Amino acid sequence: MYKQYFHFSELPFSIATDPHFIYMSPRHQEGLAHLLYGINFSGGFVALTGEVGTGKTTLCQCLLQQIPKHIDIALILNSKLTAIELLATLCDELGIAYDKNRQSLKTLIDCLNQHLLAAHANGRRTVLLIDEAQNLSLEVLEQVRLLTNLETHKTKLLQIILVGQPELKELLNRKDLRQLNQRITARYHLLPLSLNETRAYIRHRLKVCDGRPDIFKDSAIRKIYHLSSGIPRVINILCDRALLGAYSTNNYIVTSALVNHAADETLGIADKKSPYLIPLLSLLFLAAIAAGIYHWPRTNNQAPVTMATPSPVLQTQTEITPVAAPATPFTDWINNPDHSLNTALISVLKLWGKPIPDNHQVDCHYVETTGLRCISGQADWKELLAMNHPAILEFSLTGADKFHALLTGFGQHKPTLYFNDGITFLLTDVLRHWNGYYLLLEPPIPDGKLIRPHQTSDNTLWLRHLLNSIDGKIEAVEQPRFYDDKLVARVINFQHQHQLPEDGIVGSRTLPHLNNRANTLDAPHLAISD
Repeated sequence: MYKQYFHFSELPFSIATDPHFIYMSPRHQEGLAHLLYGINFSGGFVALTGEVGTGKTTLCQCLLQQIPKHIDIALILNSKLTAIELLATLCDELGIAYDKNRQSLKTLIDCLNQHLLAAHANGRRTVLLIDEAQNLSLEVLEQVRLLTNLETHKTKLLQIILVGQPELKELLNRKDLRQLNQRITARYHLLPLSLNETRAYIRHRLKVCDGRPDIFKDSAIRKIYHLSSGIPRVINILCDRALLGAYSTNNYIVTSALVNHAADETLGIADKKSPYLIPLLSLLFLAAIAAGIYHWPRTNNQAPVTMATPSPVLQTQTEITPVAAPATPFTDWINNPDHSLNTALISVLKLWGKPIPDNHQVDCHYVETTGLRCISGQADWKELLAMNHPAILEFSLTGADKFHALLTGFGQHKPTLYFNDGITFLLTDVLRHWNGYYLLLEPPIPDGKLIRPHQTSDNTLWLRHLLNSIDGKIEAVEQPRFYDDKLVARVINFQHQHQLPEDGIVGSRTLPHLNNRANTLDAPHLAISD
């Protein structure tokens, strides 16, 4: 309806997955890199999770477009299947003939095994990708796990990628699925877009359909980000309805008021403040202060204390002095609501000498404003120490709550965790509850993108100089901004030396090791004495 009004070549904000409109944010690029690594090198499961509408299906579409010629892929979109239906669908996707009148688990697996062996003999790899995997029943998940038992003496015959909503992570953490969970070799959780990425996303889609990039006022984009929480599908819905509102009121610019009205119509919400909200919050705040004053511990008839003494300021790595392990067990120490991701991020920002906001509320979006970026992933203890940077560790106890603590050092087989003081614990106690997830801060690669082979960019020039500073080898090349095969070989050799995925991609796994070796950054490191 508004296409001609704004002179669009096509509608820019359809919620259909159109490869023509794909916008690859840095986090989408990293998610795609995990998928490509999984189908090319991994021998177990790959798990991609993300909230509804964050772009998981978009990543799958990108993956299908970049699949190497020697890989056969079976895509299952309907995950509400029985075990036999799943195997039959897999055979149909791969073009495997079977007797449809005599379907059983054995006959289908036998047919599948023969096909996979023949494909392997011909130098082909086979990949099964299951979308909406959170809907798989426990019986089907167990059958999927058993498919990884189809193997030769050296190679798994079937690579499996599970794509699903956050419920998939919870499902895989079940104790009765631990055998499957242990076989996942690559995981990635796709987060929503940041404010800057939301702005770039909207302008990208407008540019694709020949629209003006300034149709949306910056205040409107901030409103869209606030209402959508950075979820691309919701962004599309809000933008589409806001453009319709601009058309109906003869406006060529979308304002925040139009966005608010669009949210009221499409999402059933609007950014409206209740007239009673501020007085109510003020009353609760005063009541909390009064309660705190009344219950504050007093000695020797002292007057009530109304302000807490600020915690020691953590500024540099050298100021962290490990102290003896506390008398309380590690589980009692970590089981503390104050051991939050927010608190840990504040501590690591202080190590970098970065400013802390007045409200002491820190997330990865704020980290980006300091010139750093969050890098998260899953690793074993040896990999974590090899990164040699203070890392925030995530701990899971018996409940669903997650606790976080900052790792600042390691010595005498005891890690040092920081929370107001550096405290050492037995490594076995820490590893018993660490779920393998970490988060650390790094300066971003130029323009925040992954560096992939056969691309031309300033990132490649930066990478070339970094490798030159490491190995002292300077090659004369005609196109220094092109990521050529010789540079790929140098990166893969570096990855091999550091036991990293040998894919030639410089991202969250390879970058910390490059920075450590080049020693070009004034960055905090772990205090390691072993």
